[in-house]
Amino acid sequence: MAKSKIIVLGVTGSIAAHKAVDICSLLAKTGASLHVVMTRDAQEFVTPLPFKTLSRNPVITSLYDEEEGWRPAHIRLADEADLLLIAPATANSLAKLAHGQADDALGCIALALNPEAKLMIAPAMNGKMWSHPATQANVALLRERGAQFIGPAEGELACGYEGLGRLETPDAITEAALHLLGIPS
Repeated sequence: MAKSKIIVLGVTGSIAAHKAVDICSLLAKTGASLHVVMTRDAQEFVTPLPFKTLSRNPVITSLYDEEEGWRPAHIRLADEADLLLIAPATANSLAKLAHGQADDALGCIALALNPEAKLMIAPAMNGKMWSHPATQANVALLRERGAQFIGPAEGELACGYEGLGRLETPDAITEAALHLLGIPS
C-alpha cells in the first residue's frame, strides 16, 4: 500500500534541516515514493546529496530543475503528491505559504498542490518567532485551509534559548505523516 503513496518532503533553511535527513530515511523505509524539495536557505545547512541517496530520486533545489521532458518538475510533483510534508518549516516559510508566495520550487508546489493531497507542517524556529502574532496568524490561516501541524516541541533551541520552537523528533513527524496517509507505522 505504501508504495502507491507519493510524499514530497520540503526542507527549509533552519539548523533543524539536518534532522530532515533522518525524516527522509524513515519515510524512504516505508516504501513510499519520496521526493525532496530544498529551498536555497536549506542548502546552507545541508546538501542535497543525502536526500538524493536516501530518497533514490533527484532533489529539486530550483524552479528550473528539470528531470526530463517538458513538464516542470514542481508542477508534476504538485499534481502527483499524496502528502506535502514541510520539515523543518521556518517562520519565513510559514509566512510565504500563508500568503501564497511562490518564488521558489517549494512555494510553487504548495500553491499548485492537488486538492486531494494533504499538507503537514513541522515548524522549527526561535521561540519568540514562533509566538509572534504574525507567525501565529499565519499558522491560523494555514490551519483554516486544512494544513496539519506537528510541533513545535519544547526544549533547548539552537539560538541558546530554552522553550517552544524545536522541531519535533523525526520519529514523531514520520509517524504523524504515515498516520495522515493511512499507512501503518
